[in-house]
Amino acid sequence: MTGSSDPETFPTPTIMPLGDSGLLVRFGSALTDAANRAAIVLAVALERDPIAGVVEIVPNLVSVLLRYDPWASAPAAIAGELRLRLFALGDTPVPGASWTIPTRFDGPDLDEVAAMLGMAAPDFVAAHNAKPLRVLATGFAPGFVYCGLHGEGLVVPRRTDVRPAVPPGSVLFAAGQTAVTATEMPTGWYVIGHTDFRNFDPAGAPPTRLRPGDMVAFEAAP
Repeated sequence: MTGSSDPETFPTPTIMPLGDSGLLVRFGSALTDAANRAAIVLAVALERDPIAGVVEIVPNLVSVLLRYDPWASAPAAIAGELRLRLFALGDTPVPGASWTIPTRFDGPDLDEVAAMLGMAAPDFVAAHNAKPLRVLATGFAPGFVYCGLHGEGLVVPRRTDVRPAVPPGSVLFAAGQTAVTATEMPTGWYVIGHTDFRNFDPAGAPPTRLRPGDMVAFEAAP
C-alpha cells in the first residue's frame, strides 16, 4: 500500500550535527503521526537518491540520521543538500507493502490491559485489530518493530516493572503502539500475545522483512 504525503502536515525539521561524521534531521521531540511520516518519507527519498558522501541512512521514530565520510564531503554541503530535499518531501510517497500477522492473543497481560481501558478482553482484541497499523520504525533489537499509532482510546503507559526476557514473536502493547519481538529480550511493555511471524533472519538480504511505512494488519489466530 502506498499513499501520498502532504507537505503541509510535516513539522518543521531541525538539522543537528552529531560528532564529526553525522547529521540528524529531527521532526519533533515527541512521537506524532506527522513527524513519523516525515521521517519515513525523507529516509526513502535519500535511499532512492543518495547525497554524495553519505554512507548510511538510519531512520528512527521521528528523525533520520545521516552518517557521512568527512574526508569526502563537508557537513555544510550535506546540510545544504538536505534542505533542498526537505523542500521536496511532498513529492515522495510513503512506502507501504501490506502484511497480515496472525496473532494468538493469549499474553499474560491481556486481561490487565483490557481492564485498564475499561474493556472486556475480546472487545480490546477487536478494537486492536480494527484497522492496519503503520510500521513506525525498526530497531532497538534485531528485527524489533514498532507499529502504530493507536487512537486515544487504546493508549496505556508502559509497565513499571521490566520483564527480564520475553521470547521471539511476543506481541507487545504500550504508549499507543504495538510492537513485535524477533529475538529474546527484556521489555517494559505489556505482553498481549504471540505470533509465529519472524521479522529477522541474519542470513537474509535484507535481514528484516518489515520496513518503516509498511502497513500491518493483526489478525486473531486460533
